[in-house]
Formats: sequence, structure tokens, C-alpha cells
Amino acid sequence: MRITLIYVGSTSDKFYLEAACEYEKRIGAFGDFKSVCIKEERLENESSQALIEKALSLEEQRIKAAIPKGSAVVCMCIEGKELSSEGLAKYIDDCGGKGISSICFIIGSSHGISQSLKAVSSLKLSMSQMTFPHMLARVMLTEQIYRAFTIINGKNYHK
Repeated sequence: MRITLIYVGSTSDKFYLEAACEYEKRIGAFGDFKSVCIKEERLENESSQALIEKALSLEEQRIKAAIPKGSAVVCMCIEGKELSSEGLAKYIDDCGGKGISSICFIIGSSHGISQSLKAVSSLKLSMSQMTFPHMLARVMLTEQIYRAFTIINGKNYHK
């Protein structure tokens, strides 16, 4: 299985980077993993809805260009479906069973992901109704992908 994580916006916070890299390395034992950072459109704090939608559209173009062909696309969004770790493992395993060899997870910017990109996703997924910093969401999602692979492969980590 090939997993791609596309996230919008970067950080220089070492603790986020180290944690994400650790889980990315662990996922490598089960399949190919690649993370792709997309440039976030900068907006002023009090931007109009029209400016936000324009920024999301520009980010969408860059995200779409980075999605590997033939991937099942999972958009991370608060209105998405909440899954347990076992549920995520089942989703990943079911994709493989359907002949899908590539899954692309997308974490949008602080303004989210465009509605048109969410509309074409295979799954809209929510970690929680809570709001998390995007770089923490990257670490949490990467850990959950690793956990899913340990569940699929009967490893002890998930217990």
C-alpha cells in the first residue's frame, strides 16, 4: 500500500517535525509513505468569505497536482465521519481488498479544504469535533495510520 499525506502549511517547531518523522519511518515497515507540504495562501485575520474561498481554490489546485493518480482520497474535515482506530484500519484494508493500492490523506489549511475537493473525496474523515493545530493533526493522523497498519498486521502496538 502506498500512503500519501498532503498537508497545507509548514512549521519550524522541532517537536512536531520529529514526531511526524518518527511515525512516517514506522509506517515504512508496512508500505510506502510520502508526506507533501503544500504552500498555504496567506490571509489577514479578518478576510472576507470570498477571499477565503479564493485562497482555498488556489490551495486546491496545488493539492490536486500532488495527489497520486488512482488514489483513494481522504479529506480531513470536522464534518467528516469519525472512525475508531480499528475503523480506519478496516478502511485501509478494504481499499487494498478492492485493488486500490494508493490512499491520499489531505489536511487543509487553517481555513479548511475547498468544498469541491471534499465533494470528490472517497471519504471525509474527522478526528474529533475538537479543533487541533494543523501540525498536531499531522502528527495525530500519521500515528493513526501507523496504528492502523499494526492492527491490520496483528502487531501489538495498538493494544
